[in-house]
Amino acid sequence: MKQIIDNFSTGSSDYATFRPESPSEIFDFIYAHVKNFGAAWDCGTGNGQVAVELAKRFDKVYGTDISETQLQHAKKKDNVIYRKERAEQTSFPDHSVDLVTVAQAIHWFDFDKFYAEVSRVVKPGGLVAVWTYVTMRLTPEIDKVIDRLYEDITGPYWDKERKYVDENYQTIPFPFKEIPTPEFSIVKHWDLERFAGYLRTWSGVKHYMQKENKDPLDLILPDLKKAWGNNEQQRVYWPVYMRAGYLE
Repeated sequence: MKQIIDNFSTGSSDYATFRPESPSEIFDFIYAHVKNFGAAWDCGTGNGQVAVELAKRFDKVYGTDISETQLQHAKKKDNVIYRKERAEQTSFPDHSVDLVTVAQAIHWFDFDKFYAEVSRVVKPGGLVAVWTYVTMRLTPEIDKVIDRLYEDITGPYWDKERKYVDENYQTIPFPFKEIPTPEFSIVKHWDLERFAGYLRTWSGVKHYMQKENKDPLDLILPDLKKAWGNNEQQRVYWPVYMRAGYLE
């Protein structure tokens, strides 16, 4: 059995504060391809960002996660029900949901067991949509500093599952009747303090802190501040890649 990985219980309030939300275009795409709006399951819900968006259209939304502290920081909505459950083993009845979403989390799952659970839980013809955002881009000068942090400094500290994100989710197994998806994007305008807060939510940065007992951002902050320049805010851009398909 694949080891259960929980990288996000520690610092979960930072995760809720600094992680960017999924773009509205993703939900527009999902709603255009969902056949029924009865129940949705947001797996690996974290702080519930996706779940509360789905709750605007679905009668009921279930958000599951293995992190109790993440769920404690999850956004509340009357028709959202949070449960601490593994992706691969839930308490849902057979064929009880119309949609499964996984945002920035499926690379942590045991694929075979998760897909078996999806096949059990989702109604025939239900939609499965998973997506990830990859390393953000700002300016060439800032990107050079961030690439140093990502590749050279924290590179050895990332979990092996990170490769699926670097490969834009194109190499994950996806045993559904797949439909074409566009490339999405997240765009934010952040000051340096917020941007640094986001960098500290990276699991590779967290692993570095735990093993080295120091903050790897200290190694790049002088260069990052220089590259940031006198601009109060910078445009931060993440490409977002989705896989989507129907359960046959």
